[in-house]
Amino acid sequence: MISRRPLRLAPSLLSADFAALGEAMRAAEAAGADAFHLDVMDGHFVPNITFGPAWVAAVRRQTKLPLDVHLMIEEPARYFEAFARAGGNTLVFHLEARADPAALVRAGQDLDVEVGAALRPDTPVDRVWPWLDQLNQIMVMGVHPGFSGQKFIPEALLKVRAVRARLDAVGSSADLSIDGGVTPETALETAEAGATFFVCGNSVFGHGTIADNLALLRSAVQRGAGHAVR
Repeated sequence: MISRRPLRLAPSLLSADFAALGEAMRAAEAAGADAFHLDVMDGHFVPNITFGPAWVAAVRRQTKLPLDVHLMIEEPARYFEAFARAGGNTLVFHLEARADPAALVRAGQDLDVEVGAALRPDTPVDRVWPWLDQLNQIMVMGVHPGFSGQKFIPEALLKVRAVRARLDAVGSSADLSIDGGVTPETALETAEAGATFFVCGNSVFGHGTIADNLALLRSAVQRGAGHAVR
């Protein structure tokens, strides 16, 4: 049986209150968050602009948890080293960006960071097949990248199942992550389909307490994984 990575929840800081970000991070960490997810957008690859390496470095100083840096930018190779030096533990680039996946994998190895590849909702999953045995994470987008708060696209479940089957077939223990529209309901469904890493934004930092929200999500992914496709 293929060894899978532990189920992990990664609150997306884009959905947190930036005026009280440190407080929100401490609350999430106390409630059992496994990592933090940071969305980097350049206004070209996606129609939104967020932050750069300096902000990642500031977040790094506030936590020892792993930082999952999602590079929604046109030329990730230009900034790979900067985000690694800023404290990113996993750098996730988009297969649709102008980049050579093999070169980014090598760069990640040189920088001692993990490397992931993300797929937009309209990108066929077989685009990632050639690099499955080299990547540490495959990210399936549950929404169109660019803005938080979008509803989950149901077709993403089919992609999660397809990637899970392929990862198991090649004997890869890479994380299979889902990003966008993750709620207790969709977390359960994607965990059943084989996801192991769950990026959760509004479902953590929206209504209710961070602790209660993370507990609901944790319960959902554990129940889903108990019925996961094997």
